Amino acid sequence: MKRRDLLKLPLAGGAGLLAPTVNAACTKETDGTPAQFLPKKPADPAPQDNDLEKYPSCPYCGMDRRFNHHSRMLIHYGNDLPDPLCSIHCAVISLAINLGLDPKAIYVADNGVAHDPHPLIEVGQATFLVGSDLPGVMTWNSKVAYGSTAAAQVAQQVHGGRLLDFQQTLRVSFADLADDLERMRKGREERRKRAARKRQEG
Repeated sequence: MKRRDLLKLPLAGGAGLLAPTVNAACTKETDGTPAQFLPKKPADPAPQDNDLEKYPSCPYCGMDRRFNHHSRMLIHYGNDLPDPLCSIHCAVISLAINLGLDPKAIYVADNGVAHDPHPLIEVGQATFLVGSDLPGVMTWNSKVAYGSTAAAQVAQQVHGGRLLDFQQTLRVSFADLADDLERMRKGREERRKRAARKRQEG
């Protein structure tokens, strides 16, 4: 997938969070902060093969991709660096902070296949069920991918939601990001408070 095609989507205009151009200094590996975000896995010409064995955890949140195989994604950048993600939530973070890298392919789990783990398909083949009552991963607004529109329609009849393509879902994901992060921070703060109360009571 070429960056110019991706930038036709929410990255350029929909969410207003990214610009299609990057300062050349931001792409140098010696410039500090930007280099910290570059994918750290070794180059892999076929990262989608046995991805759960090779990449069991998400580098952005630490979540177990094997447990969340149904929501996992994988971005294969043009320099063959793989970025294995737990969900589309972390995928939009990867795309946002790796503007100097063009995706060669983006994969998502196909929930239309019954066996576990669900296989990866390219996002261009996927239909996303967004806003259903199915649980979301790293987001309050559920986004579940299916390898066929027919499978997504069946799930929609049971769980509600709306059917979107990847471009539309990416736009929604960027818009959801602020709310998702706020909810996560509030949740962590509540857990810290509960832990502190337990220590005081104990």
